[in-house]
Amino acid sequence: MNNKITTLRTEVEHELTTGILPFWMEKMTDNVQGGFYGRIDGDGNLHADAPKGAILNARILWTFSAAYRLLRKPEYLETATRAKRYIIDRFYDKDFGGVYWSLTANGEPLDTKKQVYAQGFAIYGLSEYARATGDREALDYAVKLFETVEKYSFDRDRNGYIEAFTREWKPIEDMRLSDKDENTSKTMNTHLHILEPYANLYRVWKNERLERQLRNMLDLFIGKILNKKTYHLDLFFDNCWHTDGNIISYGHDIEASWLIHEAALVLGDEALLKRIEPVITNIARAADEGLNPDGSMIYEAAPPILPIGEELAEDDQRQSLPSKGRLEGLDRELHWWVQAENVVGHVNLYQHFGDEKALDTAMKCWQFIKDKIIDHANGEWHWSLMPDGTVNRRDDKAGFWKCPYHNGRMCMEIIERFA
Repeated sequence: MNNKITTLRTEVEHELTTGILPFWMEKMTDNVQGGFYGRIDGDGNLHADAPKGAILNARILWTFSAAYRLLRKPEYLETATRAKRYIIDRFYDKDFGGVYWSLTANGEPLDTKKQVYAQGFAIYGLSEYARATGDREALDYAVKLFETVEKYSFDRDRNGYIEAFTREWKPIEDMRLSDKDENTSKTMNTHLHILEPYANLYRVWKNERLERQLRNMLDLFIGKILNKKTYHLDLFFDNCWHTDGNIISYGHDIEASWLIHEAALVLGDEALLKRIEPVITNIARAADEGLNPDGSMIYEAAPPILPIGEELAEDDQRQSLPSKGRLEGLDRELHWWVQAENVVGHVNLYQHFGDEKALDTAMKCWQFIKDKIIDHANGEWHWSLMPDGTVNRRDDKAGFWKCPYHNGRMCMEIIERFA
């Protein structure tokens, strides 16, 4: 094994088992009201009365299930089982199906809307628990959620998945996943995180309809979501797949490059892989426009909106736009999750395509993470490093969106790929 990979694997396993996972077991387990606390702020203060989000709990379930599958430590299974019970017993809506968006601190329904992104993560966590343990209950609930998403969210006329619904699966006016998002009916982000759990569910449930929808989603990414001029992924779409395509999310680009590849690998279709692989390498190269010299990756950018009829010249379309000064509104904040996906995406290029330069990028980014993002004193990772070089303590250390999933998965991807 390559010496760089050996070093990387050793270091990420140490970070996973001594930094990330202990933080969540020791500081986020709610032994008073059940499940897991909803928030620890950026200064390390516990907010025991904070709401409990579906994304946080589903990602905890996935992370500890995967950790148990790989490392077989009983404490990981205990935490995964706790998360499984909380998802099934508290988040699952037994009247209308699907999982609620959030609960109160004591586990009562709070925001009962059905965000399809959250349904995807519940499928992801439950299917991973089934994969790790063979548990039939977890698989049954993952399948129930799949059937619910297909029944209510899948757009049979125009293809793709609608973003959000009321508790009763009726249309909802505000479909946004967060305040940062546009209020559109279809998004790249939700489709990516339906692709991801469907691929994981297919590992343990070889269902013909699931396979068909997984293949359809790969076609959507290549045919609708991918911007064929830039190889970035467009983010927001209306029902008919129209988009202004005006935001570039480097973190989502590099994450999608390997998740799309993973889904094709799970299907095991050589003809499909032959069609997909050139696309995903181009997506990864486009994401590299967001790289800094130290291997870190910036958050996003907004290109200028060109006047109607004006297009980039052909030789400009695939150039590194930041270096050409063509982007405006660069967000140079260095988010924890973007760095984690940056490492995995470039390791994927090395593993499957022999790209040594990509491995060097992954190693440089890992060094940046060690130096700037990991909280060595208190465990877990900081939310981000600000453009001025200071640690962002304004955003959570653990919370609705700050979960052990991106960084934990980064570590486990490397452990598993190079076992």
